[in-house]
Amino acid sequence: MSRIRSKDTKPEVVVRGALHALGFRFRLHVRGLPGSPDLVFPGRHKIIFVHGCFWHGHCCRYGLAQPKSNVDFWRAKLAANVARDARVKRRLRAEGWSVATVWECTVRSGSWLRRMVRFLQT
Repeated sequence: MSRIRSKDTKPEVVVRGALHALGFRFRLHVRGLPGSPDLVFPGRHKIIFVHGCFWHGHCCRYGLAQPKSNVDFWRAKLAANVARDARVKRRLRAEGWSVATVWECTVRSGSWLRRMVRFLQT
């Protein structure tokens, strides 16, 4: 698991590149905010998380895959990740941030861009 990256993943780089090309400017992985969000738009007071489907429990074919070994460990770990994500989003919203999530599967299909542009423009 030490080789699993939390920053600069392929989906995150794709999202950053597309939004930057559209003229949106952001800060990366702001440590002073709960959950160290992937993309922070301070002027707009908006945050975007780019989540891997498996690691964050998305209900798609990538997120529903279950490991065959050490099942109890993985079930507990992934459930803790989902609970932590919910806790972090609640805290950010309580601090006045608007929060959106881009899932790895939507980056692969390309269906995320229009939704995120709309999110950032409102």
